Amino acid sequence: MAYYVLLSSFTDQGIKSIKDTQKRAEAFKAMASKNGIKVHTLLWTLGQYDVVAIAEADDDIAATALALSIASLGNIRTQTLRAFDAADMAKIMAKMA
Repeated sequence: MAYYVLLSSFTDQGIKSIKDTQKRAEAFKAMASKNGIKVHTLLWTLGQYDVVAIAEADDDIAATALALSIASLGNIRTQTLRAFDAADMAKIMAKMA
């Protein structure tokens, strides 16, 4: 399983219906779970991004499909980052020349 950080910003549509943000977050978690993705954390934030999620998926294809699925609803724009835990980083370091 691979880790992903999803950075999301509300669109104009998302802001207009901001009172539904918690319902949309639960729908996101359900959609992720249905596709075998575990959402570890979902946080509303101040600053450049409005919502940050940390998820674990089988691969980049699953994570990208989830990000595109939620973005296609029109309430957020996402940026997805592949993340590495300490064990992954140790493997990366071992392969360095």
